[in-house]
Amino acid sequence: MQDMSDKVKIELGSKNILVTGAAGFIGSYLCRRLLKDFKGIKVIGIDDMNDYYDVRIKESRLEGLLSDESFVFIRGDIADAALVGKVFSEYEPSVVVNLAAQAGVRYSIENPDAYIRANIVGFYNIIEACRHSYDHGRTGVEHLVYASSSSVYGANSTVPYRTQESVDSPVSLYAATKKSNELIAHSYAKLYDIPCTGLRFFTVYGPAGRPDMAYFGFTDKLKAGEKIRIFNYGNCERDFTYIDDIVEGVVRVMQGAPARLKGEDGLPVPPYALYNIGNSHPENLLHFVDVLQEELVEAGVLPADYDFEAHKELVPMQPGDVAVTYADTTPLEEDFGFKPSTPLREGIRSFARWYKDFYHV
Repeated sequence: MQDMSDKVKIELGSKNILVTGAAGFIGSYLCRRLLKDFKGIKVIGIDDMNDYYDVRIKESRLEGLLSDESFVFIRGDIADAALVGKVFSEYEPSVVVNLAAQAGVRYSIENPDAYIRANIVGFYNIIEACRHSYDHGRTGVEHLVYASSSSVYGANSTVPYRTQESVDSPVSLYAATKKSNELIAHSYAKLYDIPCTGLRFFTVYGPAGRPDMAYFGFTDKLKAGEKIRIFNYGNCERDFTYIDDIVEGVVRVMQGAPARLKGEDGLPVPPYALYNIGNSHPENLLHFVDVLQEELVEAGVLPADYDFEAHKELVPMQPGDVAVTYADTTPLEEDFGFKPSTPLREGIRSFARWYKDFYHV
């Protein structure tokens, strides 16, 4: 990996930016931010709108984006190589942000095919298209930014997690596919001089988030009067990272591509970088549940006299899960002057208010 100071500044204004997974949680927030902040930008969004979770949430995320003349939406699957090639040929993106993926640790045990298709085949199609964007002497893609995950750290016992550490022992197929993305990106950076930056996201949450995430699932169950299952008997810690912090990090990273340099042997040094984006402040799961309950009552999602103790169940750890996630974000701070800092209660409060409005509680 390059020295952290080797960055090429990229002006996003008046550029074509491709965002895959544009109707996803992070993707939709990112598209909105890019359209708001950069004059003359054109954002091309791809999403297959699959029904892994409630499609109405994806549709609501797209509202506002679709009415913006600087936004182009393409409904399609990045595992479709012909479609990806057509999009690159038609729009010639300068920066590509690959967020499209099959997410979720537990679902990768139930439906592994979806992960190989979206996370391996889909990612390969994107990076191959980046490679061929340089054909015939064209400028091509200036920066590929792609989503990895804190899941790659597996059962690593050294905390906080640092990107320099070995992550060769994934405990889920999902984690293995994300680690594969990092390896493929490194090899393409080396072979084809494609500036690539991977981002390991840590437990992203917020309004219009993914219903398969714990805070959302807990809310659904509590509202329905069902018991919530707290794994590892509550002895879990998560580095919860608010969506606005994630997007701020992505936007900053997009504008600083690893430089194309030559090593002492005269051969290219891979223009490749990797960062954690996390809150660097892991929260105990039981404390997290307490905050969630309080904010759901405050927002009016649950009644003030709700019996929370009767709706909690402490259970053992489940396959593929880890006890703690904890991000070392020092490189992100050093290179981009940014450290996620939104307090948990503030973020959960925003989610609870969104939930009340979206579901007309």
